[in-house]
Amino acid sequence: MRTLSPLRRAVAAGALVLAAVVPTAVPAQAGSGASGLPGRLDAAIRQTMDEAGIPGVVVGLWRPGHPDYVRSFGVADTTTGAPIADYMNFRIGSETKTFTVTALLQLVDDCLVGLDDPIAKYVDGVRDGENITLRQLAGMRSGLFSYSEDADFATALLSDPERQWTPEELLPYGMKHENKFPPGAAFDYSNSNLVLLGLVVEKVTGRKLADVIHDRVLRPGRLHRTLFPTGAEFPSPHPRGYTNQTLTGETADATDWNPSWGWAAGAMISNLRDLRVWAKDLATGTLLSPATQAERLTMQPIGVPGTSYGLGIFDSNGWIGHNGSLPGYESVTVYLPEEDATLVVLLNTDSFHNGQEPSTLLAKAITTIATPGHIYD
Repeated sequence: MRTLSPLRRAVAAGALVLAAVVPTAVPAQAGSGASGLPGRLDAAIRQTMDEAGIPGVVVGLWRPGHPDYVRSFGVADTTTGAPIADYMNFRIGSETKTFTVTALLQLVDDCLVGLDDPIAKYVDGVRDGENITLRQLAGMRSGLFSYSEDADFATALLSDPERQWTPEELLPYGMKHENKFPPGAAFDYSNSNLVLLGLVVEKVTGRKLADVIHDRVLRPGRLHRTLFPTGAEFPSPHPRGYTNQTLTGETADATDWNPSWGWAAGAMISNLRDLRVWAKDLATGTLLSPATQAERLTMQPIGVPGTSYGLGIFDSNGWIGHNGSLPGYESVTVYLPEEDATLVVLLNTDSFHNGQEPSTLLAKAITTIATPGHIYD
């Protein structure tokens, strides 16, 4: 579910070399010893960070009947050793998809678009666009080749990571490839799908996508520290972000790389507090009608045991939400309806460990201990 994972097939992989993990001091809590749940979570997170070379992470786990678990481990800056903190802002990558699709589904509620409308009704030049529906785009079942999988795009992006991109510049990288399969025939995660949906929102509303999301999703959702940047802006405070998605494979500081290439699929910024609120609102449909939320949560298998995908949202063994990744940052924001539980994980690297995303490793370690009947994977 990564925004940029295909680049790993287009550039050489490199070793990740970072400063040692230095856990931020946290107040002592009752039961926080080695045998208590908080202590076990602390130990599991530290171990995962050590093994995967993760510089810093912020974790929030909220469950009725249990003390809130909010922790910050490691560093925000590997050069200065400044500690990471739970109030910092993070780039959230593909979690942006949850906001874009929510804006689209609000237009469905307003009877301004239909989920089974063809994309050709709104955007010209899409191969087989008369047969690809908005529903299939949101559910990753369009068959369209993702622009971020294209080798030429990877080279262009990594040669100039501060470049400002427009949606119209992104789509041709995907459109030059044949569709992978007929509409609806299979699941394939494609960022081209979300860029197209962002253009639909703009055409129908006559407004910029960032403004629509701000006014119709962030403001009523009380998400005061979440934003859709227009360029490389990144409000302080935030940690430095580290990646080995470079042309040489060497680790680089990607903090100020321009996320405009992700646009409707991956450009947004948020923090722990806002994502805690958003996790439940997203999963329960606070901003949508019950009927439209039911459409959103109609999950289909994706070929991964225990995981299915709806409309801009997934279910991983009962945890509903999304993850995100782009150079320097990763995130997981999920809600477990069965236990009214919320988990948010934010970290300042996207460098894989043994072929796995560091955010997945952390979320799996946490849920293995806290919710063993519902392990995020």
